[in-house]
Amino acid sequence: MTDRVRKPSVLREFLDSGAAGGLLLMAAAVLALFVANSPLAGGYFSALHASFAGLDLLHWINDGLMAVFFLFVGLEIKREFLDGQLASWSNRALPCIAAAGGVIAPALIYATINAASPQTLRGWAIPTATDIAFALGVLSLLGPRVPTSLKVFLATLAIVDDLVAVMVIALFYTEQLNLAALGGALLATILLVLLNRLKVTRLAPYLVLGLALWWLVLLSGVHATIAGVVLALTIPLRTSKAAPDDMASPLHRLEHGLSPWVAFLVVPIFGFANAGVSFAGMSAAVLIEPVTLGVALGLFLGKQAGVFAACWLAIKARVACLPVGATWVQLYGVSLLCGIGFTMSLFIGLLAFGDPAIQDEVKVGVLVGSFFAAKAGALILFFAKARMSATSNT
Repeated sequence: MTDRVRKPSVLREFLDSGAAGGLLLMAAAVLALFVANSPLAGGYFSALHASFAGLDLLHWINDGLMAVFFLFVGLEIKREFLDGQLASWSNRALPCIAAAGGVIAPALIYATINAASPQTLRGWAIPTATDIAFALGVLSLLGPRVPTSLKVFLATLAIVDDLVAVMVIALFYTEQLNLAALGGALLATILLVLLNRLKVTRLAPYLVLGLALWWLVLLSGVHATIAGVVLALTIPLRTSKAAPDDMASPLHRLEHGLSPWVAFLVVPIFGFANAGVSFAGMSAAVLIEPVTLGVALGLFLGKQAGVFAACWLAIKARVACLPVGATWVQLYGVSLLCGIGFTMSLFIGLLAFGDPAIQDEVKVGVLVGSFFAAKAGALILFFAKARMSATSNT
Protein backbone atom coordinates (compact mmCIF):
# COMPACT_ATOMS: atom_id res chain seq x y z
CA MET A 1 0.00 0.00 0.00
CA THR A 2 1.42 3.40 -0.97
CA ASP A 3 1.95 6.31 1.43
CA ARG A 4 -0.68 8.31 -0.42
CA VAL A 5 -3.31 5.71 0.32
CA ARG A 6 -2.34 5.32 3.99
CA LYS A 7 -2.27 9.01 4.88
CA PRO A 8 -5.37 11.12 4.20
CA SER A 9 -4.89 14.76 3.21
CA VAL A 10 -5.23 17.50 5.81
CA LEU A 11 -8.37 18.93 4.25
CA ARG A 12 -9.96 15.47 4.33
CA GLU A 13 -9.06 15.20 8.03
CA PHE A 14 -10.46 18.70 8.56
CA LEU A 15 -13.67 17.91 6.70
CA ASP A 16 -14.10 14.47 8.28
CA SER A 17 -13.24 15.54 11.83
CA GLY A 18 -16.93 15.73 12.79
CA ALA A 19 -19.34 18.58 13.28
CA ALA A 20 -17.23 20.53 15.81
CA GLY A 21 -15.88 23.11 13.36
CA GLY A 22 -19.20 23.43 11.55
CA LEU A 23 -21.14 23.79 14.77
CA LEU A 24 -18.77 26.50 15.95
CA LEU A 25 -19.19 28.37 12.68
CA MET A 26 -22.98 28.11 12.75
CA ALA A 27 -23.06 29.23 16.38
CA ALA A 28 -20.91 32.24 15.50
CA ALA A 29 -23.24 33.21 12.65
CA VAL A 30 -26.40 32.86 14.76
CA LEU A 31 -24.81 34.82 17.58
CA ALA A 32 -23.86 37.60 15.16
CA LEU A 33 -27.44 37.88 13.86
CA PHE A 34 -28.72 38.00 17.43
CA VAL A 35 -26.26 40.68 18.50
CA ALA A 36 -26.86 42.78 15.38
CA ASN A 37 -30.58 42.90 16.19
CA SER A 38 -30.26 43.46 19.94
CA PRO A 39 -29.39 46.41 22.18
CA LEU A 40 -25.75 45.36 21.68
CA ALA A 41 -25.91 46.23 17.98
CA GLY A 42 -24.33 49.65 18.38
CA GLY A 43 -21.25 48.27 20.09
CA TYR A 44 -21.00 45.37 17.62
CA PHE A 45 -20.97 47.54 14.51
CA SER A 46 -18.75 50.18 16.12
CA ALA A 47 -16.18 47.54 17.02
CA LEU A 48 -16.15 46.14 13.48
CA HIS A 49 -15.43 49.58 12.08
CA ALA A 50 -12.83 50.55 14.67
CA SER A 51 -9.62 51.53 12.91
CA PHE A 52 -6.34 49.76 13.59
CA ALA A 53 -3.07 50.18 11.65
CA GLY A 54 -4.79 51.76 8.67
CA LEU A 55 -7.69 49.31 8.33
CA ASP A 56 -10.87 48.77 10.30
CA LEU A 57 -11.38 45.51 12.16
CA LEU A 58 -13.78 44.11 9.56
CA HIS A 59 -11.21 44.62 6.80
CA TRP A 60 -8.50 42.95 8.88
CA ILE A 61 -10.81 39.95 9.23
CA ASN A 62 -12.02 39.77 5.63
CA ASP A 63 -8.76 40.71 3.93
CA GLY A 64 -6.31 39.35 6.50
CA LEU A 65 -7.72 36.28 8.24
CA MET A 66 -9.45 35.12 5.08
CA ALA A 67 -6.14 35.26 3.24
CA VAL A 68 -4.96 32.62 5.74
CA PHE A 69 -8.05 30.51 4.95
CA PHE A 70 -7.40 30.86 1.22
CA LEU A 71 -3.78 29.89 1.84
CA PHE A 72 -4.91 26.73 3.62
CA VAL A 73 -7.40 25.75 0.92
CA GLY A 74 -4.91 26.66 -1.81
CA LEU A 75 -2.35 24.30 -0.28
CA GLU A 76 -4.88 21.48 -0.33
CA ILE A 77 -5.96 22.22 -3.88
CA LYS A 78 -2.34 22.15 -5.03
CA ARG A 79 -1.79 18.81 -3.35
CA GLU A 80 -4.99 17.36 -4.74
CA PHE A 81 -4.07 18.49 -8.26
CA LEU A 82 -0.51 17.13 -8.11
CA ASP A 83 -0.73 14.15 -5.78
CA GLY A 84 -4.36 13.40 -4.95
CA GLN A 85 -7.84 12.82 -6.32
CA LEU A 86 -7.52 15.73 -8.75
CA ALA A 87 -4.26 14.49 -10.26
CA SER A 88 -6.16 12.98 -13.20
CA TRP A 89 -7.87 15.15 -15.79
CA SER A 90 -11.23 13.39 -15.45
CA ASN A 91 -11.43 14.18 -11.72
CA ARG A 92 -9.97 17.65 -12.11
CA ALA A 93 -12.36 18.66 -14.88
CA LEU A 94 -15.60 18.23 -12.96
CA PRO A 95 -15.24 20.96 -10.28
CA CYS A 96 -13.81 23.43 -12.80
CA ILE A 97 -16.64 22.86 -15.29
CA ALA A 98 -19.19 22.94 -12.47
CA ALA A 99 -17.77 26.26 -11.24
CA ALA A 100 -18.23 27.74 -14.71
CA GLY A 101 -21.87 26.66 -14.80
CA GLY A 102 -22.34 27.98 -11.28
CA VAL A 103 -21.16 31.43 -12.33
CA ILE A 104 -23.03 31.75 -15.62
CA ALA A 105 -26.54 30.62 -14.59
CA PRO A 106 -26.96 32.89 -11.51
CA ALA A 107 -25.64 35.88 -13.45
CA LEU A 108 -28.19 35.23 -16.22
CA ILE A 109 -31.07 34.97 -13.73
CA TYR A 110 -30.08 38.19 -11.98
CA ALA A 111 -29.58 40.01 -15.29
CA THR A 112 -32.98 38.85 -16.58
CA ILE A 113 -34.81 40.12 -13.49
CA ASN A 114 -32.93 43.44 -13.52
CA ALA A 115 -32.71 43.95 -17.29
CA ALA A 116 -34.94 47.05 -17.21
CA SER A 117 -32.72 48.88 -14.71
CA PRO A 118 -29.12 49.69 -15.71
CA GLN A 119 -28.46 50.88 -12.16
CA THR A 120 -29.32 47.57 -10.49
CA LEU A 121 -27.98 45.48 -13.40
CA ARG A 122 -24.54 46.40 -12.06
CA GLY A 123 -25.03 43.75 -9.37
CA TRP A 124 -25.08 40.81 -11.81
CA ALA A 125 -22.07 39.14 -10.14
CA ILE A 126 -23.50 39.14 -6.60
CA PRO A 127 -25.09 35.64 -6.74
CA THR A 128 -22.19 34.00 -8.60
CA ALA A 129 -19.93 33.16 -5.62
CA THR A 130 -20.13 30.18 -3.25
CA ASP A 131 -19.15 30.78 0.38
CA ILE A 132 -16.56 28.10 1.19
CA ALA A 133 -16.75 28.37 4.96
CA PHE A 134 -20.52 28.16 5.30
CA ALA A 135 -20.99 25.48 2.62
CA LEU A 136 -18.33 23.27 4.18
CA GLY A 137 -19.81 24.04 7.60
CA VAL A 138 -23.14 22.58 6.49
CA LEU A 139 -21.38 19.53 5.07
CA SER A 140 -19.47 19.02 8.32
CA LEU A 141 -22.78 18.88 10.21
CA LEU A 142 -23.80 15.95 8.01
CA GLY A 143 -20.61 14.06 8.97
CA PRO A 144 -20.07 10.69 7.23
CA ARG A 145 -23.40 10.92 5.39
CA VAL A 146 -21.54 12.77 2.62
CA PRO A 147 -18.61 11.04 0.86
CA THR A 148 -15.25 12.74 1.29
CA SER A 149 -14.96 12.94 -2.50
CA LEU A 150 -17.98 15.28 -2.59
CA LYS A 151 -16.51 17.45 0.16
CA VAL A 152 -13.27 17.77 -1.78
CA PHE A 153 -15.33 18.47 -4.93
CA LEU A 154 -17.20 21.28 -3.16
CA ALA A 155 -14.01 22.75 -1.70
CA THR A 156 -12.34 22.73 -5.12
CA LEU A 157 -15.40 24.16 -6.85
CA ALA A 158 -15.73 26.90 -4.25
CA ILE A 159 -12.10 27.99 -4.48
CA VAL A 160 -12.28 28.11 -8.29
CA ASP A 161 -15.57 29.98 -7.91
CA ASP A 162 -14.02 32.51 -5.56
CA LEU A 163 -11.01 32.98 -7.80
CA VAL A 164 -13.41 33.80 -10.64
CA ALA A 165 -15.18 36.23 -8.29
CA VAL A 166 -11.88 37.91 -7.46
CA MET A 167 -11.15 38.34 -11.17
CA VAL A 168 -14.65 39.71 -11.71
CA ILE A 169 -14.10 42.20 -8.90
CA ALA A 170 -10.78 43.26 -10.41
CA LEU A 171 -12.28 43.72 -13.89
CA PHE A 172 -15.73 45.13 -13.14
CA TYR A 173 -15.80 46.50 -9.59
CA THR A 174 -12.35 47.95 -9.03
CA GLU A 175 -12.65 51.71 -9.37
CA GLN A 176 -8.93 52.38 -9.50
CA LEU A 177 -5.92 50.06 -9.66
CA ASN A 178 -2.60 50.93 -8.12
CA LEU A 179 -0.26 49.84 -10.90
CA ALA A 180 2.84 50.34 -8.76
CA ALA A 181 1.46 48.00 -6.08
CA LEU A 182 0.47 45.48 -8.77
CA GLY A 183 4.00 45.60 -10.11
CA GLY A 184 5.37 45.00 -6.62
CA ALA A 185 2.99 42.05 -6.18
CA LEU A 186 4.22 40.60 -9.47
CA LEU A 187 7.83 40.96 -8.32
CA ALA A 188 7.02 39.24 -5.00
CA THR A 189 5.37 36.41 -6.92
CA ILE A 190 8.43 36.01 -9.16
CA LEU A 191 10.67 35.82 -6.08
CA LEU A 192 8.39 33.15 -4.56
CA VAL A 193 8.58 31.11 -7.75
CA LEU A 194 12.35 31.54 -7.74
CA LEU A 195 12.56 30.18 -4.17
CA ASN A 196 10.58 27.17 -5.33
CA ARG A 197 12.83 26.63 -8.35
CA LEU A 198 15.91 26.86 -6.15
CA LYS A 199 14.39 24.08 -3.99
CA VAL A 200 14.35 26.19 -0.83
CA THR A 201 12.54 24.10 1.80
CA ARG A 202 12.52 26.48 4.78
CA LEU A 203 9.09 28.05 5.20
CA ALA A 204 10.27 31.36 6.67
CA PRO A 205 11.36 32.99 3.36
CA TYR A 206 8.06 32.03 1.72
CA LEU A 207 6.00 33.42 4.61
CA VAL A 208 7.94 36.70 4.72
CA LEU A 209 7.51 37.22 0.98
CA GLY A 210 3.89 36.06 1.26
CA LEU A 211 3.21 38.76 3.84
CA ALA A 212 4.72 41.37 1.51
CA LEU A 213 2.63 39.97 -1.36
CA TRP A 214 -0.55 40.24 0.71
CA TRP A 215 0.15 43.87 1.58
CA LEU A 216 0.93 44.79 -2.03
CA VAL A 217 -2.19 43.06 -3.35
CA LEU A 218 -4.24 44.88 -0.70
CA LEU A 219 -2.78 48.23 -1.82
CA SER A 220 -3.34 47.38 -5.48
CA GLY A 221 -7.13 47.51 -5.19
CA VAL A 222 -7.52 43.79 -5.95
CA HIS A 223 -9.06 41.64 -3.21
CA ALA A 224 -6.22 40.69 -0.87
CA THR A 225 -7.29 37.06 -0.39
CA ILE A 226 -5.89 36.16 -3.80
CA ALA A 227 -2.43 36.57 -2.24
CA GLY A 228 -3.10 33.50 -0.08
CA VAL A 229 -3.79 31.38 -3.14
CA VAL A 230 -0.73 32.69 -5.01
CA LEU A 231 1.48 31.94 -2.00
CA ALA A 232 0.02 28.43 -1.68
CA LEU A 233 0.84 27.65 -5.31
CA THR A 234 4.51 28.45 -4.74
CA ILE A 235 5.04 26.35 -1.59
CA PRO A 236 7.13 23.26 -2.53
CA LEU A 237 5.41 19.88 -2.58
CA ARG A 238 7.10 16.51 -2.68
CA THR A 239 4.74 13.89 -4.00
CA SER A 240 4.11 10.69 -2.08
CA LYS A 241 6.29 8.74 -4.52
CA ALA A 242 9.21 11.16 -4.20
CA ALA A 243 8.95 11.55 -0.41
CA PRO A 244 7.58 8.55 1.52
CA ASP A 245 7.58 10.70 4.68
CA ASP A 246 5.16 13.38 3.50
CA MET A 247 5.89 15.60 6.52
CA ALA A 248 9.30 16.36 4.90
CA SER A 249 7.42 18.49 2.37
CA PRO A 250 7.11 22.22 3.22
CA LEU A 251 3.54 22.17 1.92
CA HIS A 252 2.53 19.39 4.30
CA ARG A 253 4.20 21.06 7.27
CA LEU A 254 2.42 24.35 6.65
CA GLU A 255 -0.86 22.60 5.97
CA HIS A 256 -0.80 20.66 9.23
CA GLY A 257 0.21 23.74 11.15
CA LEU A 258 -2.65 25.86 9.79
CA SER A 259 -5.43 23.26 10.06
CA PRO A 260 -6.57 23.78 13.70
CA TRP A 261 -6.21 27.57 13.49
CA VAL A 262 -8.40 27.72 10.40
CA ALA A 263 -11.06 25.36 11.76
CA PHE A 264 -11.43 26.80 15.24
CA LEU A 265 -10.33 30.43 15.01
CA VAL A 266 -10.23 31.95 11.53
CA VAL A 267 -13.53 30.62 10.20
CA PRO A 268 -15.64 31.27 13.35
CA ILE A 269 -14.31 34.84 13.70
CA PHE A 270 -15.03 35.41 10.05
CA GLY A 271 -18.59 34.09 10.43
CA PHE A 272 -19.27 36.25 13.49
CA ALA A 273 -17.99 39.40 11.80
CA ASN A 274 -19.95 38.97 8.58
CA ALA A 275 -23.24 37.36 9.61
CA GLY A 276 -24.39 40.33 11.69
CA VAL A 277 -27.04 41.96 9.50
CA SER A 278 -29.54 44.34 11.11
CA PHE A 279 -33.18 44.01 10.05
CA ALA A 280 -34.17 47.31 11.66
CA GLY A 281 -36.28 49.49 9.37
CA MET A 282 -36.86 46.78 6.77
CA SER A 283 -40.35 45.90 5.54
CA ALA A 284 -41.72 42.82 3.80
CA ALA A 285 -41.79 44.77 0.53
CA VAL A 286 -38.02 44.39 0.27
CA LEU A 287 -38.56 40.72 -0.63
CA ILE A 288 -40.07 41.58 -4.03
CA GLU A 289 -37.56 44.21 -5.07
CA PRO A 290 -35.68 43.25 -8.30
CA VAL A 291 -32.30 43.23 -6.56
CA THR A 292 -33.57 41.01 -3.73
CA LEU A 293 -35.26 38.61 -6.14
CA GLY A 294 -32.29 38.56 -8.51
CA VAL A 295 -29.85 37.72 -5.75
CA ALA A 296 -32.08 35.20 -3.93
CA LEU A 297 -33.19 33.35 -7.06
CA GLY A 298 -29.72 33.55 -8.57
CA LEU A 299 -28.29 31.81 -5.52
CA PHE A 300 -31.07 29.29 -4.92
CA LEU A 301 -32.12 28.44 -8.49
CA GLY A 302 -29.19 29.61 -10.58
CA LYS A 303 -26.45 27.91 -8.60
CA GLN A 304 -28.10 24.52 -8.39
CA ALA A 305 -29.14 24.59 -12.06
CA GLY A 306 -25.77 25.79 -13.33
CA VAL A 307 -23.61 23.48 -11.22
CA PHE A 308 -25.73 20.34 -11.65
CA ALA A 309 -26.35 20.86 -15.38
CA ALA A 310 -22.63 21.44 -16.00
CA CYS A 311 -21.79 18.28 -14.03
CA TRP A 312 -24.41 16.23 -15.89
CA LEU A 313 -23.15 17.38 -19.29
CA ALA A 314 -19.49 16.80 -18.37
CA ILE A 315 -20.14 13.30 -16.99
CA LYS A 316 -22.44 12.24 -19.81
CA ALA A 317 -19.92 13.52 -22.36
CA ARG A 318 -17.27 11.42 -20.57
CA VAL A 319 -15.16 14.51 -19.94
CA ALA A 320 -15.39 13.89 -16.19
CA CYS A 321 -16.50 11.21 -13.73
CA LEU A 322 -18.99 11.18 -10.88
CA PRO A 323 -17.08 11.66 -7.58
CA VAL A 324 -16.06 8.37 -6.00
CA GLY A 325 -18.72 6.90 -3.73
CA ALA A 326 -21.29 9.59 -4.60
CA THR A 327 -24.72 9.28 -6.21
CA TRP A 328 -26.50 11.69 -8.53
CA VAL A 329 -28.86 12.66 -5.72
CA GLN A 330 -25.93 13.54 -3.46
CA LEU A 331 -24.31 15.52 -6.25
CA TYR A 332 -27.55 17.46 -6.64
CA GLY A 333 -27.61 18.12 -2.90
CA VAL A 334 -24.09 19.54 -3.05
CA SER A 335 -25.13 21.62 -6.08
CA LEU A 336 -27.80 23.16 -3.89
CA LEU A 337 -25.24 23.96 -1.20
CA CYS A 338 -23.30 25.92 -3.80
CA GLY A 339 -26.10 28.48 -3.49
CA ILE A 340 -24.76 29.51 -0.07
CA GLY A 341 -23.22 32.77 -1.22
CA PHE A 342 -22.66 34.69 1.96
CA THR A 343 -19.40 36.57 2.27
CA MET A 344 -18.22 37.19 -1.27
CA SER A 345 -21.78 38.00 -2.34
CA LEU A 346 -22.13 40.62 0.39
CA PHE A 347 -18.70 41.98 -0.51
CA ILE A 348 -19.55 42.33 -4.20
CA GLY A 349 -22.88 43.94 -3.24
CA LEU A 350 -21.07 46.64 -1.27
CA LEU A 351 -18.79 47.29 -4.24
CA ALA A 352 -21.66 47.35 -6.73
CA PHE A 353 -23.98 49.71 -4.86
CA GLY A 354 -23.31 52.77 -2.75
CA ASP A 355 -26.97 53.30 -1.85
CA PRO A 356 -27.64 51.88 1.65
CA ALA A 357 -31.21 50.96 0.67
CA ILE A 358 -30.00 48.81 -2.24
CA GLN A 359 -27.30 47.34 -0.03
CA ASP A 360 -30.04 46.23 2.36
CA GLU A 361 -31.84 44.54 -0.54
CA VAL A 362 -28.62 42.72 -1.40
CA LYS A 363 -28.23 41.53 2.20
CA VAL A 364 -31.80 40.24 2.35
CA GLY A 365 -31.42 38.47 -0.99
CA VAL A 366 -28.18 36.84 0.10
CA LEU A 367 -29.64 35.70 3.41
CA VAL A 368 -32.86 34.34 1.88
CA GLY A 369 -31.17 32.62 -1.06
CA SER A 370 -28.39 31.16 1.10
CA PHE A 371 -30.84 29.96 3.78
CA PHE A 372 -33.04 28.04 1.35
CA ALA A 373 -30.03 26.64 -0.52
CA ALA A 374 -28.49 25.41 2.74
CA LYS A 375 -31.78 23.99 4.05
CA ALA A 376 -32.72 22.21 0.82
CA GLY A 377 -29.22 20.90 0.20
CA ALA A 378 -28.84 19.57 3.74
CA LEU A 379 -32.25 17.86 3.65
CA ILE A 380 -31.54 16.16 0.33
CA LEU A 381 -28.12 14.94 1.47
CA PHE A 382 -29.52 13.74 4.80
CA PHE A 383 -32.42 11.75 3.36
CA ALA A 384 -30.52 10.51 0.30
CA LYS A 385 -28.10 8.71 2.60
CA ALA A 386 -30.88 7.42 4.87
CA ARG A 387 -32.81 6.08 1.91
CA MET A 388 -29.73 4.32 0.49
CA SER A 389 -29.04 2.75 3.88
CA ALA A 390 -32.63 1.58 4.24
CA THR A 391 -32.53 0.13 0.75
CA SER A 392 -29.31 -1.72 1.40
CA ASN A 393 -30.77 -3.35 4.50
CA THR A 394 -33.83 -4.72 2.79
